[in-house]
Formats: sequence, structure tokens, C-alpha cells
Amino acid sequence: MGTSESSSAQADSAGPVDRIPSPAVGSSLTNARELRAIGLEGVRDDRVLFTGLNFAVDPGGVIQIEGPNGCGKTTLLRMVCGFVLPDEGEITWGGEEIQSIRPEYQSSVSYLGHTSGIKEDLTAGENLHVARRLAAISAMEPVEALEAVGLRGFETAMVRTLSAGQRRRVALARMLVSDAPLWVMDEPFTALDPRGVKMVEGMLMNHCQRGGIAIITTHHPVDLGDQPVTLLNLADWGEQAC
Repeated sequence: MGTSESSSAQADSAGPVDRIPSPAVGSSLTNARELRAIGLEGVRDDRVLFTGLNFAVDPGGVIQIEGPNGCGKTTLLRMVCGFVLPDEGEITWGGEEIQSIRPEYQSSVSYLGHTSGIKEDLTAGENLHVARRLAAISAMEPVEALEAVGLRGFETAMVRTLSAGQRRRVALARMLVSDAPLWVMDEPFTALDPRGVKMVEGMLMNHCQRGGIAIITTHHPVDLGDQPVTLLNLADWGEQAC
């Protein structure tokens, strides 16, 4: 993990967030489908991380993946994204195995990893313009997305000059310029102050209210108001638990 990820929440020095971001407020994500995992097994260095894992989430649902360090949370997220194949089992989107509909499925996924995944030699605005151009269905304009995450006026700021918390906010803004129905988020609260945590929770609530799906890992409690959050503890699916 890079130093920017382990920085304290005090590094998040973005300005106040006056509204909860929600692209196309009131519009539905009509391309959302049921996401289902069937008999998943993940192995790393000949060690079984989890096996026989099953879950399903419908549009509008949230799954929070928990478990101790090294239990395979990031591995599972990468499987959900289609970056790596499960050692056993399959993942389906709308009843179809994701590798069989790979282009369509990957256009439906927006991923936030441990690292922010933004280019340090570009400005915040340029990073978002690139992400918006690559999105299958675009949503917020870059300026609007930056304002939504508390970075109004940072469009021309070089990413390398930003604090860890501000970089994380740029990465989160990248999710708002795309209308992908499936959000996969690995420790989304990293480097954020309490206001930033509330902002992410607001993003998640609005995404799900529009019919989107969110799969997240975090060691922090998640408060999404009336939005149910399904907890999935990977330790229950480890080899010793079977």
C-alpha cells in the first residue's frame, strides 16, 4: 500500500461539501442487472482464501465485504470486476456468466481500488475528461463532479500537488462522470475526513436509490440511512470455516 493510502484523515483538506452528489437526480439506471456469485473459490500462493462462496444482489442493493487482513477481500473484488478468474465457480450478471459478455459487463462496472488510479501528471479536470470519454454512458461533467466531491476550483490543479484525501476525492469524482450501474469500491473511505466519509455515504445512497449496485470493502461502519447493507464476512467462507 502506498503512502497516500495510509495517510491520516487529516490529509483530506478539501472544502465543504454543500450537497450530496447524484448524477441525473431522479433518473434510473435501467442497465442494472442482478449480480450473482455461485460457488466461488479464491486461491493465492496455494492457500485457499475462500471457497463455496455464494451471494446475490439485486439492483438497488449494497454488499459490504468484511474479514481480517489477507482473507481475500481485494481478490474477490477483482473477480467481481472480471480482472481475474475464480479458481472455481462463476459470477453472473443478469443470469449470464460475465466472461461471456465481457465488453458489455465491463462497461457496466466502475472500480475504485486501494490506489486512486489517477494520473499524477494530469490535472484533476483532465483525469475526469479522460474517464468521461472512456465511459460507455457518461453522466456528470468533470467540473460538476469535482464540485460534488468538494473540489470546486481544482479543475486545473495537478494531481501530484494534491493531498492524499484530495486525490481520493478526484478518484471518487471519476465514478460520477460515468453512469455505470455497478460500483466496486475497495476501502472507499481511505484518507478521507469525517465530512468526506459522509459524502461517500451520500454517493452510495443516491446510486442505490437510482437502481445501482455497490460492492464495497471497508473496516469502517457504513451509515446509509434506510438503505439496507448486506454484510458478507469472508472469514465464514475460508477453508477452516468449511
